Amino acid sequence: MCANWTPAEIPSQAGKRIIVTGGNSGIGWYTAFELARAGAKVMIVARSAAKGEDAARRIRVKLPNVDVRTGVMDLADPDSVAAFADTCLADGRPFDTLINNAGVMGLPKREVSVDGHELQFATNVFGPFRLTALLLPAILAAPRPRVVTVTSNAHKMYKPGPITDFGSEGKYVPMEVYAKSKLANVLFARELQNRAGDRLLSTIAHPGGARTNLFAAATLSTKVAGTLLYPLLQDAEHGSWPTLMAATLPNARPGGCYGPSKLFELRGSPSETATARYADSPEAASALFDDLERITGVHYDL
Repeated sequence: MCANWTPAEIPSQAGKRIIVTGGNSGIGWYTAFELARAGAKVMIVARSAAKGEDAARRIRVKLPNVDVRTGVMDLADPDSVAAFADTCLADGRPFDTLINNAGVMGLPKREVSVDGHELQFATNVFGPFRLTALLLPAILAAPRPRVVTVTSNAHKMYKPGPITDFGSEGKYVPMEVYAKSKLANVLFARELQNRAGDRLLSTIAHPGGARTNLFAAATLSTKVAGTLLYPLLQDAEHGSWPTLMAATLPNARPGGCYGPSKLFELRGSPSETATARYADSPEAASALFDDLERITGVHYDL
């Protein structure tokens, strides 16, 4: 692994079909941009057609000859996820890489999804879990399929122990719920690798401290903290580098997590990083995966 890895290290992605959720802005947009530049056929997924088309247009301005398409999906809406997956599966062609990037952070008040689940968990966990399962036939049909799950180093803030309070009804602490959802992301990715074996590669990425629009919907205290830390945070472009490494590194470790290498993993060139000790528990990962299948009603045929 290159000590000072940059997107220039990305091997050719020519011929690969890659989905990037939340690819219309911030880290997701730079992820889509670099993968398109490397030759991939990229599908940017956004919550509205207008946002997706604007993101694709901005890529085509810089890279006129790339193959960039768009899709519409709301991760917190099971019907929207199913409709998007049906569209992707319709032509019978495989997808080489799925990057579960989209998410929300620290919503000030407890909100619920259309099917009644707490919105941060519905968007950050249930949605990607459902999407990956539905797309699995197309993913497994690729020669060397890969699923990248974007988490946050905030997952280390959540107290060690089983995730059982999925609804946060009794006590809603915005950033605690966010940390819980990001821990669930890591456990999901690890158990996906365990159950899939050598049929796919499941990797994890966290962007460190990045200046993105996630702060826009967060609590006032989170916005203030972001403002105070602003000089230490990296821009969205550099925040995308761990995701790009996790998505393209030829010898990426199954279940490995990639993030910034400097300043307490806030910034710097990406490298493999450690996750919370609890996130390394196979028993915790298996139990959560079973719960997610039960709650979402989606079964992984692995």
